[in-house]
Amino acid sequence: MKNWDDLAERVLQGYELTDVEALNILDCPDEELLSLLQSAYKIRNHYYGNKVKLNMIINTKSGLCPENCGYCSQSSVSNAPIDKYRMMDKASIIKGAAQAHDLNVGTYCIVASGRGPFNKEIDEVASAVKDIKAQYQMKVCACLGLLKPEQAAKLKEAGVDRYNHNINTSANHHENITTSHTYQDRVKTVELIKQAGISPCSGVIIGMKETKDDVIAMARSLKVLDADSIPVNFLHAIDGTPLEGTNELNPRYCLKVLCFMRFINPTKEIRISGGREVNLRSLQPLGLFPANSIFVGDYLTTAGQEETADHQMLTDLGFEIDYCPA
Repeated sequence: MKNWDDLAERVLQGYELTDVEALNILDCPDEELLSLLQSAYKIRNHYYGNKVKLNMIINTKSGLCPENCGYCSQSSVSNAPIDKYRMMDKASIIKGAAQAHDLNVGTYCIVASGRGPFNKEIDEVASAVKDIKAQYQMKVCACLGLLKPEQAAKLKEAGVDRYNHNINTSANHHENITTSHTYQDRVKTVELIKQAGISPCSGVIIGMKETKDDVIAMARSLKVLDADSIPVNFLHAIDGTPLEGTNELNPRYCLKVLCFMRFINPTKEIRISGGREVNLRSLQPLGLFPANSIFVGDYLTTAGQEETADHQMLTDLGFEIDYCPA
């Protein structure tokens, strides 16, 4: 049996895992899983205590995307029967923020499909963000695709706190998932938002036929990028997408991935994101021992768990909602 607790103590002292140690976590025997979770919690508790950050998504523009991402129901190569609509108006975006505020959500995530936003879409989002900040004082995250420097500057001026642009997978596996943009395009966008003074959010999707070496590479890339928030998505394979029928994950492996992310990026917000309900299933509560953040409500084109069930889960665990007004 590995001494996971000793490894956690070393991480708290600044130690960086070797690739062998990283692989050991992903290959952790199931009978050692509770011990691994306890050790990951030691790191999480050191930096975040028993607090959990809540995030909520509004899908302000759905479908109609020219990109060919294999996991996405909104992409040009998807035949999934989803709602398709252009950018919501300002009033609708603000209405979503009001709902998020009522649910004690700390970060409201404004998401739009597409390769990148048109300037008029940036203007609509920026105008809405100014009003949201004035009315609700909540943190706002935008996720609008590849940005230009002047667009990033406008979002910063409007009050956007954080910008999400996931690397999704490893550099080596990227072309197996999409060819309409490069891995480096994604990295450049994260660097651009950092230069604009916006907090970077970047994460991954697990379960897209990647290797464990790919998972290790993802975590190390996010460490180099210095992403403040790391959403860990677990593939929810949607019928009509190229990854339809992919089912590589089980709840125990998902928990090991979350622990691994905590060991590699100990100080960062680790968020259990899309696919939580269908992949962690009855083990969802255990995910909050390594992770300190979750989405509540629905995702982009798939349904999430009832918000009341999420709040009850946190209460049952003895965790506290970390509501951090901006």
